[in-house]
Amino acid sequence: MKKEWFFDRFCGEQLAVYTEDGKIVELSGQKDGAVHAIGDIYKGKVENVVAGMQAAFVSLGMEKNCYLPLGEGTAPFSSYDGEGKVREKRLKAGDELLVQLVKPARGGKGAKVTCELSFVGKNLIFLPQTDFLGISRKITDPKKREELLATAGKLREKGEGFIVRTAADGVQKGRLKVEAEYLRRIYRAAVEQAKSAPVGAAVYREYELAVKVMRDSLEGGVHKIYVGDRELYETVLRLVRLRSDLTEKQVVLYEGTRTMFSHFGLTEQIYALADPRAELNNGGYLIIDRTEAMTVIDVNTGKYTGESDLESTVFETNLLAAEEIARQVRLRNLGGIVAVDFIDMGEEKHRTAVDEALRAALNRDRSRCRVLPMSELCVSLFTRKRTSSETASFLFRPCPHCTRQGSVFSEAFMAMRIRAAVSDCFADGYASVLVDLNEALMHTVLDEHYLSKEASGAWRGKRVYLLPHADFHEERLLVRGDNAPVLSLPGGARLLY
Repeated sequence: MKKEWFFDRFCGEQLAVYTEDGKIVELSGQKDGAVHAIGDIYKGKVENVVAGMQAAFVSLGMEKNCYLPLGEGTAPFSSYDGEGKVREKRLKAGDELLVQLVKPARGGKGAKVTCELSFVGKNLIFLPQTDFLGISRKITDPKKREELLATAGKLREKGEGFIVRTAADGVQKGRLKVEAEYLRRIYRAAVEQAKSAPVGAAVYREYELAVKVMRDSLEGGVHKIYVGDRELYETVLRLVRLRSDLTEKQVVLYEGTRTMFSHFGLTEQIYALADPRAELNNGGYLIIDRTEAMTVIDVNTGKYTGESDLESTVFETNLLAAEEIARQVRLRNLGGIVAVDFIDMGEEKHRTAVDEALRAALNRDRSRCRVLPMSELCVSLFTRKRTSSETASFLFRPCPHCTRQGSVFSEAFMAMRIRAAVSDCFADGYASVLVDLNEALMHTVLDEHYLSKEASGAWRGKRVYLLPHADFHEERLLVRGDNAPVLSLPGGARLLY
Protein backbone atom coordinates (compact mmCIF):
# COMPACT_ATOMS: atom_id res chain seq x y z
CA MET A 1 0.00 0.00 0.00
CA LYS A 2 1.39 3.39 -1.03
CA LYS A 3 1.01 5.90 1.82
CA GLU A 4 1.55 9.60 1.13
CA TRP A 5 1.00 12.91 2.93
CA PHE A 6 0.31 16.28 1.29
CA PHE A 7 0.70 19.64 3.07
CA ASP A 8 -0.25 23.01 1.61
CA ARG A 9 -1.12 26.55 2.66
CA PHE A 10 -3.51 28.81 0.74
CA CYS A 11 -6.64 30.93 1.05
CA GLY A 12 -5.99 31.57 4.74
CA GLU A 13 -5.92 27.84 5.53
CA GLN A 14 -3.42 25.05 6.05
CA LEU A 15 -4.42 21.63 4.75
CA ALA A 16 -2.96 18.19 5.43
CA VAL A 17 -4.16 15.25 3.34
CA TYR A 18 -3.27 11.59 3.88
CA THR A 19 -3.78 9.08 1.07
CA GLU A 20 -3.52 5.34 0.66
CA ASP A 21 -3.02 4.23 -2.95
CA GLY A 22 -4.16 7.67 -4.13
CA LYS A 23 -7.41 7.65 -2.12
CA ILE A 24 -7.87 10.26 0.60
CA VAL A 25 -8.20 8.72 4.05
CA GLU A 26 -7.69 11.77 6.27
CA LEU A 27 -8.00 15.51 5.77
CA SER A 28 -7.17 18.15 8.37
CA GLY A 29 -7.59 21.89 8.04
CA GLN A 30 -6.60 24.85 10.19
CA LYS A 31 -6.75 28.60 9.82
CA ASP A 32 -3.35 30.04 9.04
CA GLY A 33 -1.53 32.78 10.90
CA ALA A 34 -2.72 32.23 14.48
CA VAL A 35 -0.55 33.96 17.10
CA HIS A 36 -0.02 33.47 20.82
CA ALA A 37 -1.82 30.13 21.04
CA ILE A 38 -2.00 28.09 24.23
CA GLY A 39 0.92 25.65 24.35
CA ASP A 40 3.33 27.89 22.42
CA ILE A 41 6.78 28.29 23.97
CA TYR A 42 8.61 31.64 23.90
CA LYS A 43 11.92 33.10 24.95
CA GLY A 44 11.05 35.62 27.65
CA LYS A 45 12.81 38.10 29.91
CA VAL A 46 11.92 38.70 33.56
CA GLU A 47 10.98 42.35 34.04
CA ASN A 48 10.36 42.19 37.79
CA VAL A 49 9.65 39.74 40.62
CA VAL A 50 6.93 40.52 43.17
CA ALA A 51 7.66 38.47 46.26
CA GLY A 52 4.39 39.40 47.97
CA MET A 53 2.42 37.94 45.07
CA GLN A 54 4.72 34.95 44.59
CA ALA A 55 4.87 35.95 40.92
CA ALA A 56 7.13 37.31 38.24
CA PHE A 57 6.22 39.40 35.22
CA VAL A 58 7.83 38.34 31.97
CA SER A 59 8.21 40.31 28.75
CA LEU A 60 7.39 38.47 25.52
CA GLY A 61 7.02 41.56 23.39
CA MET A 62 3.25 41.60 23.88
CA GLU A 63 1.25 44.69 24.81
CA LYS A 64 1.32 43.63 28.48
CA ASN A 65 3.87 41.61 30.41
CA CYS A 66 2.92 38.01 31.15
CA TYR A 67 2.07 36.73 34.63
CA LEU A 68 4.28 33.86 35.87
CA PRO A 69 3.17 32.25 39.17
CA LEU A 70 6.04 30.92 41.27
CA GLY A 71 5.95 27.72 43.29
CA GLU A 72 3.00 26.17 41.43
CA GLY A 73 4.14 22.66 42.26
CA THR A 74 2.38 20.02 40.18
CA ALA A 75 -0.88 21.92 39.84
CA PRO A 76 -0.90 21.86 36.00
CA PHE A 77 -0.91 18.06 36.13
CA SER A 78 -3.55 17.59 38.82
CA SER A 79 -5.92 15.83 36.41
CA TYR A 80 -3.52 12.87 36.37
CA ASP A 81 -2.61 10.41 39.08
CA GLY A 82 1.06 10.62 40.00
CA GLU A 83 3.65 12.24 42.15
CA GLY A 84 6.82 14.24 41.74
CA LYS A 85 8.36 17.62 42.30
CA VAL A 86 9.25 20.75 40.39
CA ARG A 87 12.75 22.15 40.52
CA GLU A 88 12.66 25.54 42.19
CA LYS A 89 13.61 28.49 40.00
CA ARG A 90 15.06 31.56 41.69
CA LEU A 91 14.38 34.38 39.30
CA LYS A 92 15.54 37.98 39.22
CA ALA A 93 14.93 40.88 36.88
CA GLY A 94 16.85 40.50 33.63
CA ASP A 95 16.82 36.69 33.59
CA GLU A 96 16.01 35.13 30.22
CA LEU A 97 14.04 31.89 30.23
CA LEU A 98 11.66 29.69 28.25
CA VAL A 99 7.98 29.99 29.17
CA GLN A 100 4.86 28.30 27.84
CA LEU A 101 1.56 30.09 27.30
CA VAL A 102 -1.16 28.82 29.65
CA LYS A 103 -3.86 31.48 29.21
CA PRO A 104 -4.06 34.17 26.52
CA ALA A 105 -4.26 37.87 27.35
CA ARG A 106 -7.81 39.00 28.09
CA GLY A 107 -9.21 42.43 28.78
CA GLY A 108 -6.71 44.42 30.82
CA LYS A 109 -4.80 41.33 31.97
CA GLY A 110 -1.66 39.98 30.39
CA ALA A 111 -1.22 36.36 29.37
CA LYS A 112 -0.40 33.68 31.95
CA VAL A 113 2.72 31.58 31.40
CA THR A 114 4.55 28.74 33.13
CA CYS A 115 8.15 27.53 33.34
CA GLU A 116 6.96 23.94 33.68
CA LEU A 117 7.22 23.15 29.97
CA SER A 118 5.22 20.26 28.54
CA PHE A 119 5.28 18.69 25.09
CA VAL A 120 2.10 16.80 24.26
CA GLY A 121 2.32 13.63 22.20
CA LYS A 122 -0.36 11.20 21.15
CA ASN A 123 0.38 8.77 23.99
CA LEU A 124 2.70 10.71 26.29
CA ILE A 125 3.22 14.19 27.70
CA PHE A 126 6.90 14.98 28.09
CA LEU A 127 7.95 17.21 31.01
CA PRO A 128 11.60 18.09 30.37
CA GLN A 129 12.11 20.09 33.56
CA THR A 130 9.60 18.48 35.92
CA ASP A 131 10.35 15.37 37.98
CA PHE A 132 6.86 13.92 37.71
CA LEU A 133 5.44 10.54 36.66
CA GLY A 134 1.69 10.30 36.12
CA ILE A 135 -1.01 8.41 34.29
CA SER A 136 -4.50 9.16 33.04
CA ARG A 137 -7.28 8.32 35.47
CA LYS A 138 -9.29 6.93 32.56
CA ILE A 139 -6.95 3.91 32.47
CA THR A 140 -8.54 1.97 35.32
CA ASP A 141 -7.07 -1.53 35.03
CA PRO A 142 -4.51 -1.77 37.91
CA LYS A 143 -2.20 -4.13 36.01
CA LYS A 144 -2.13 -1.93 32.89
CA ARG A 145 -1.51 1.17 35.00
CA GLU A 146 1.42 -0.50 36.73
CA GLU A 147 2.93 -1.69 33.42
CA LEU A 148 2.54 1.68 31.68
CA LEU A 149 3.98 3.61 34.62
CA ALA A 150 6.94 1.22 34.71
CA THR A 151 7.52 1.73 30.97
CA ALA A 152 7.29 5.52 31.29
CA GLY A 153 9.67 5.45 34.26
CA LYS A 154 12.33 3.69 32.18
CA LEU A 155 11.97 6.26 29.40
CA ARG A 156 12.80 9.33 31.46
CA GLU A 157 16.18 10.75 32.24
CA LYS A 158 17.22 12.52 35.45
CA GLY A 159 14.97 15.46 36.28
CA GLU A 160 12.46 14.65 33.53
CA GLY A 161 8.88 13.48 33.74
CA PHE A 162 6.23 11.74 31.65
CA ILE A 163 2.47 11.54 31.84
CA VAL A 164 0.85 8.52 30.22
CA ARG A 165 -2.23 9.55 28.25
CA THR A 166 -5.40 7.48 27.78
CA ALA A 167 -4.46 6.66 24.17
CA ALA A 168 -1.39 4.73 25.40
CA ASP A 169 -3.60 1.87 26.61
CA GLY A 170 -2.66 -1.06 24.37
CA VAL A 171 0.24 0.70 22.61
CA GLN A 172 3.48 -1.29 22.22
CA LYS A 173 6.46 -0.29 24.34
CA GLY A 174 8.57 0.34 21.24
CA ARG A 175 6.08 2.91 19.98
CA LEU A 176 6.17 4.75 23.32
CA LYS A 177 9.97 4.79 23.20
CA VAL A 178 9.97 6.31 19.68
CA GLU A 179 7.46 8.97 20.74
CA ALA A 180 9.39 9.82 23.91
CA GLU A 181 12.60 10.36 21.95
CA TYR A 182 10.78 12.48 19.36
CA LEU A 183 9.33 14.76 22.07
CA ARG A 184 12.75 15.01 23.71
CA ARG A 185 14.30 16.07 20.38
CA ILE A 186 11.63 18.75 19.94
CA TYR A 187 12.52 20.17 23.35
CA ARG A 188 16.25 20.14 22.61
CA ALA A 189 15.64 21.84 19.27
CA ALA A 190 13.63 24.57 21.05
CA VAL A 191 16.43 25.10 23.58
CA GLU A 192 19.02 25.32 20.81
CA GLN A 193 16.90 27.81 18.86
CA ALA A 194 16.42 29.95 21.98
CA LYS A 195 20.18 30.48 22.33
CA SER A 196 20.26 32.89 19.39
CA ALA A 197 16.60 33.96 19.32
CA PRO A 198 15.54 37.44 20.47
CA VAL A 199 13.27 37.96 23.47
CA GLY A 200 9.66 37.35 22.44
CA ALA A 201 10.49 34.81 19.73
CA ALA A 202 8.41 31.63 19.59
CA VAL A 203 10.69 28.58 19.67
CA TYR A 204 7.83 26.04 19.56
CA ARG A 205 4.28 26.43 18.32
CA GLU A 206 1.75 23.88 19.50
CA TYR A 207 -0.96 25.03 17.09
CA GLU A 208 0.87 24.39 13.79
CA LEU A 209 -0.92 21.77 11.73
CA ALA A 210 2.32 20.12 10.61
CA VAL A 211 3.41 19.75 14.25
CA LYS A 212 0.11 18.05 15.17
CA VAL A 213 0.22 15.70 12.18
CA MET A 214 3.83 14.71 12.82
CA ARG A 215 2.96 14.12 16.45
CA ASP A 216 -0.29 12.19 16.10
CA SER A 217 -0.73 10.81 12.63
CA LEU A 218 2.43 9.80 10.79
CA GLU A 219 2.92 6.07 11.06
CA GLY A 220 5.56 3.80 9.57
CA GLY A 221 5.68 3.00 5.88
CA VAL A 222 5.12 6.53 4.56
CA HIS A 223 6.37 6.69 0.96
CA LYS A 224 6.53 10.44 0.31
CA ILE A 225 5.53 13.74 1.92
CA TYR A 226 4.65 16.44 -0.63
CA VAL A 227 4.51 20.12 0.39
CA GLY A 228 3.10 22.88 -1.80
CA ASP A 229 4.40 25.90 0.14
CA ARG A 230 8.10 26.70 0.63
CA GLU A 231 7.79 28.05 4.20
CA LEU A 232 5.68 25.04 5.19
CA TYR A 233 8.22 22.79 3.46
CA GLU A 234 10.96 24.13 5.74
CA THR A 235 8.76 23.45 8.78
CA VAL A 236 8.03 19.87 7.70
CA LEU A 237 11.70 19.29 6.89
CA ARG A 238 12.70 20.53 10.34
CA LEU A 239 10.22 18.15 11.98
CA VAL A 240 11.32 15.21 9.85
CA ARG A 241 14.93 15.74 11.03
CA LEU A 242 13.68 15.10 14.57
CA ARG A 243 12.26 11.70 13.65
CA SER A 244 14.24 8.49 13.37
CA ASP A 245 11.78 6.78 11.02
CA LEU A 246 11.77 9.40 8.22
CA THR A 247 14.43 10.93 5.98
CA GLU A 248 14.74 14.32 4.27
CA LYS A 249 14.65 12.60 0.86
CA GLN A 250 11.04 11.61 1.52
CA VAL A 251 9.97 15.27 1.69
CA VAL A 252 9.34 16.84 -1.73
CA LEU A 253 8.62 20.52 -2.44
CA TYR A 254 5.96 20.67 -5.16
CA GLU A 255 6.57 23.51 -7.63
CA GLY A 256 4.26 22.61 -10.55
CA THR A 257 2.06 25.03 -12.51
CA ARG A 258 -1.21 23.43 -11.40
CA THR A 259 -2.18 23.28 -7.75
CA MET A 260 -0.62 20.34 -5.95
CA PHE A 261 -3.95 18.70 -5.17
CA SER A 262 -5.04 19.00 -8.81
CA HIS A 263 -1.75 17.56 -10.04
CA PHE A 264 -2.14 14.47 -7.86
CA GLY A 265 -5.84 14.03 -8.61
CA LEU A 266 -7.03 14.95 -5.12
CA THR A 267 -9.05 18.11 -5.81
CA GLU A 268 -12.23 16.30 -6.86
CA GLN A 269 -11.95 14.00 -3.86
CA ILE A 270 -11.82 17.04 -1.58
CA TYR A 271 -14.82 18.58 -3.35
CA ALA A 272 -16.71 15.31 -2.87
CA LEU A 273 -16.60 15.83 0.90
CA ALA A 274 -19.21 18.55 0.45
CA ASP A 275 -21.60 15.95 -0.97
CA PRO A 276 -23.71 13.92 1.50
CA ARG A 277 -23.60 11.07 -1.02
CA ALA A 278 -20.55 8.76 -1.10
CA GLU A 279 -20.24 6.19 -3.88
CA LEU A 280 -19.40 2.51 -3.41
CA ASN A 281 -17.25 0.62 -5.92
CA ASN A 282 -20.13 -1.63 -7.05
CA GLY A 283 -22.58 1.17 -7.91
CA GLY A 284 -24.18 1.37 -4.48
CA TYR A 285 -23.91 4.49 -2.34
CA LEU A 286 -24.14 5.99 1.15
CA ILE A 287 -26.16 9.01 2.25
CA ILE A 288 -24.47 10.76 5.19
CA ASP A 289 -26.83 13.03 7.11
CA ARG A 290 -25.34 15.16 9.87
CA THR A 291 -27.91 16.23 12.47
CA GLU A 292 -27.44 18.19 15.67
CA ALA A 293 -27.65 15.08 17.84
CA MET A 294 -25.94 12.43 15.70
CA THR A 295 -24.87 11.36 12.22
CA VAL A 296 -27.12 8.98 10.29
CA ILE A 297 -25.75 6.90 7.39
CA ASP A 298 -28.10 5.14 4.98
CA VAL A 299 -26.83 2.31 2.74
CA ASN A 300 -28.35 1.85 -0.73
CA THR A 301 -27.74 -0.67 -3.54
CA GLY A 302 -28.12 2.03 -6.21
CA LYS A 303 -27.31 0.71 -9.68
CA TYR A 304 -25.95 -2.58 -8.40
CA THR A 305 -28.29 -5.51 -9.17
CA GLY A 306 -25.98 -8.41 -8.36
CA GLU A 307 -25.42 -11.64 -10.22
CA SER A 308 -27.51 -14.18 -8.29
CA ASP A 309 -30.13 -13.58 -5.59
CA LEU A 310 -31.24 -10.51 -3.64
CA GLU A 311 -29.71 -11.64 -0.35
CA SER A 312 -26.26 -11.97 -1.94
CA THR A 313 -26.62 -8.58 -3.62
CA VAL A 314 -27.52 -6.93 -0.34
CA PHE A 315 -24.79 -8.75 1.60
CA GLU A 316 -22.06 -7.72 -0.85
CA THR A 317 -23.22 -4.10 -0.80
CA ASN A 318 -23.29 -4.00 2.99
CA LEU A 319 -19.77 -5.43 3.21
CA LEU A 320 -18.46 -2.72 0.88
CA ALA A 321 -20.44 -0.13 2.85
CA ALA A 322 -18.83 -1.19 6.15
CA GLU A 323 -15.36 -0.41 4.76
CA GLU A 324 -16.44 2.87 3.19
CA ILE A 325 -18.30 4.01 6.32
CA ALA A 326 -15.11 3.63 8.37
CA ARG A 327 -13.19 5.65 5.76
CA GLN A 328 -15.84 8.38 5.56
CA VAL A 329 -16.13 8.97 9.31
CA ARG A 330 -12.34 9.22 9.52
CA LEU A 331 -12.11 11.43 6.43
CA ARG A 332 -14.92 13.76 7.50
CA ASN A 333 -13.77 13.52 11.14
CA LEU A 334 -17.28 12.76 12.35
CA GLY A 335 -17.68 12.37 16.09
CA GLY A 336 -20.31 11.45 18.64
CA ILE A 337 -23.04 8.92 17.88
CA VAL A 338 -23.25 7.43 14.39
CA ALA A 339 -26.27 5.33 13.32
CA VAL A 340 -25.93 3.13 10.23
CA ASP A 341 -29.02 1.80 8.48
CA PHE A 342 -27.70 -1.19 6.54
CA ILE A 343 -29.89 -2.85 3.91
CA ASP A 344 -32.02 -5.60 5.48
CA MET A 345 -30.38 -9.03 5.48
CA GLY A 346 -32.39 -12.17 6.21
CA GLU A 347 -29.54 -14.48 7.19
CA GLU A 348 -27.96 -14.13 10.60
CA LYS A 349 -24.51 -15.17 9.34
CA HIS A 350 -24.58 -12.23 6.92
CA ARG A 351 -25.49 -9.79 9.69
CA THR A 352 -22.65 -11.17 11.82
CA ALA A 353 -20.15 -10.87 8.95
CA VAL A 354 -21.10 -7.24 8.23
CA ASP A 355 -20.99 -6.41 11.93
CA GLU A 356 -17.48 -7.88 12.20
CA ALA A 357 -16.37 -6.07 9.01
CA LEU A 358 -17.51 -2.73 10.44
CA ARG A 359 -15.69 -3.37 13.74
CA ALA A 360 -12.48 -4.39 11.96
CA ALA A 361 -12.57 -1.31 9.71
CA LEU A 362 -13.19 1.06 12.63
CA ASN A 363 -10.37 -0.54 14.61
CA ARG A 364 -7.93 0.93 12.07
CA ASP A 365 -9.09 4.43 13.03
CA ARG A 366 -6.70 6.29 15.34
CA SER A 367 -9.70 7.79 17.15
CA ARG A 368 -11.35 5.51 19.66
CA CYS A 369 -14.60 3.89 18.42
CA ARG A 370 -17.12 1.88 20.43
CA VAL A 371 -19.42 -0.34 18.36
CA LEU A 372 -22.67 -1.86 19.61
CA PRO A 373 -23.97 -5.17 18.16
CA MET A 374 -26.10 -4.88 15.02
CA SER A 375 -29.82 -5.09 15.73
CA GLU A 376 -32.26 -7.44 13.99
CA LEU A 377 -33.35 -4.43 11.94
CA CYS A 378 -29.79 -4.27 10.54
CA VAL A 379 -29.07 -0.98 12.32
CA SER A 380 -25.61 -0.46 13.81
CA LEU A 381 -24.70 2.18 16.38
CA PHE A 382 -21.19 3.30 17.24
CA THR A 383 -19.50 6.26 18.87
CA ARG A 384 -16.30 7.91 17.68
CA LYS A 385 -14.12 10.29 19.64
CA ARG A 386 -13.35 13.45 17.68
CA THR A 387 -10.21 15.32 18.72
CA SER A 388 -10.58 18.32 16.39
CA SER A 389 -13.27 20.08 14.37
CA GLU A 390 -15.20 18.29 11.63
CA THR A 391 -13.92 18.59 8.08
CA ALA A 392 -17.28 20.20 7.30
CA SER A 393 -16.29 23.26 9.36
CA PHE A 394 -13.81 24.15 6.61
CA LEU A 395 -16.23 23.38 3.78
CA PHE A 396 -19.43 25.05 5.01
CA ARG A 397 -20.89 28.09 6.74
CA PRO A 398 -24.49 28.75 7.88
CA CYS A 399 -26.83 29.57 4.99
CA PRO A 400 -27.86 33.27 5.07
CA HIS A 401 -31.16 32.55 3.26
CA CYS A 402 -32.88 29.99 5.51
CA THR A 403 -32.59 31.39 9.05
CA ARG A 404 -29.21 29.62 9.30
CA GLN A 405 -30.81 26.18 9.39
CA GLY A 406 -28.96 24.97 6.29
CA SER A 407 -25.45 25.57 5.02
CA VAL A 408 -23.57 26.79 1.96
CA PHE A 409 -19.93 26.50 0.95
CA SER A 410 -17.57 28.66 3.02
CA GLU A 411 -15.79 31.62 1.43
CA ALA A 412 -12.42 29.90 1.99
CA PHE A 413 -13.63 26.77 0.21
CA MET A 414 -14.95 28.84 -2.70
CA ALA A 415 -11.60 30.66 -2.91
CA MET A 416 -9.92 27.26 -3.02
CA ARG A 417 -12.08 26.28 -6.00
CA ILE A 418 -11.25 29.56 -7.76
CA ARG A 419 -7.55 29.01 -7.10
CA ALA A 420 -7.58 25.51 -8.60
CA ALA A 421 -9.57 26.54 -11.68
CA VAL A 422 -7.44 29.64 -12.40
CA SER A 423 -4.21 27.64 -11.99
CA ASP A 424 -5.50 25.07 -14.49
CA CYS A 425 -6.28 27.84 -17.02
CA PHE A 426 -2.77 29.27 -16.77
CA ALA A 427 -1.26 25.77 -16.99
CA ASP A 428 -3.26 25.28 -20.22
CA GLY A 429 -1.55 28.33 -21.73
CA TYR A 430 -4.12 31.09 -21.33
CA ALA A 431 -2.86 34.65 -20.82
CA SER A 432 -5.93 35.87 -18.94
CA VAL A 433 -8.60 34.28 -16.78
CA LEU A 434 -12.12 35.58 -16.18
CA VAL A 435 -14.06 34.50 -13.08
CA ASP A 436 -17.82 35.08 -12.92
CA LEU A 437 -18.96 34.88 -9.31
CA ASN A 438 -21.34 36.17 -6.67
CA GLU A 439 -20.81 39.86 -5.92
CA ALA A 440 -20.51 39.44 -2.15
CA LEU A 441 -18.05 36.58 -2.62
CA MET A 442 -15.89 38.77 -4.86
CA HIS A 443 -15.63 41.44 -2.16
CA THR A 444 -14.76 38.80 0.45
CA VAL A 445 -12.03 37.31 -1.74
CA LEU A 446 -10.52 40.77 -2.24
CA ASP A 447 -10.96 42.04 1.32
CA GLU A 448 -9.61 38.87 2.95
CA HIS A 449 -6.71 38.63 0.46
CA TYR A 450 -7.46 34.93 -0.06
CA LEU A 451 -5.49 34.81 -3.32
CA SER A 452 -2.88 37.49 -2.66
CA LYS A 453 -0.02 34.98 -2.37
CA GLU A 454 -0.80 33.57 -5.83
CA ALA A 455 -1.28 37.04 -7.34
CA SER A 456 2.15 38.17 -6.15
CA GLY A 457 3.81 34.82 -6.80
CA ALA A 458 2.85 32.14 -9.33
CA TRP A 459 0.39 34.46 -11.13
CA ARG A 460 2.67 37.51 -11.19
CA GLY A 461 2.38 39.30 -14.55
CA LYS A 462 -0.81 37.41 -15.44
CA ARG A 463 -4.32 38.84 -15.51
CA VAL A 464 -7.20 37.51 -13.39
CA TYR A 465 -10.46 39.44 -13.63
CA LEU A 466 -13.33 39.00 -11.19
CA LEU A 467 -16.75 39.65 -12.76
CA PRO A 468 -19.41 40.18 -10.06
CA HIS A 469 -23.06 39.13 -10.45
CA ALA A 470 -25.71 40.20 -7.94
CA ASP A 471 -28.01 37.35 -9.04
CA PHE A 472 -25.41 34.56 -8.70
CA HIS A 473 -25.87 32.07 -5.86
CA GLU A 474 -22.94 32.01 -3.40
CA GLU A 475 -21.82 28.63 -4.74
CA ARG A 476 -21.98 29.44 -8.47
CA LEU A 477 -18.71 29.95 -10.35
CA LEU A 478 -17.75 30.26 -14.02
CA VAL A 479 -14.01 30.26 -14.75
CA ARG A 480 -12.65 30.53 -18.28
CA GLY A 481 -9.36 31.36 -19.97
CA ASP A 482 -8.88 33.93 -22.76
CA ASN A 483 -5.96 34.79 -25.05
CA ALA A 484 -7.44 37.90 -26.65
CA PRO A 485 -5.01 40.87 -26.55
CA VAL A 486 -7.89 43.20 -25.62
CA LEU A 487 -10.73 42.09 -23.39
CA SER A 488 -14.23 43.54 -23.29
CA LEU A 489 -15.24 43.59 -19.63
CA PRO A 490 -18.54 44.53 -18.01
CA GLY A 491 -18.84 47.34 -15.48
CA GLY A 492 -17.79 46.39 -11.99
CA ALA A 493 -15.07 43.99 -13.15
CA ARG A 494 -12.05 43.97 -10.83
CA LEU A 495 -8.49 42.98 -11.47
CA LEU A 496 -7.29 40.58 -8.79
CA TYR A 497 -5.05 42.74 -6.56
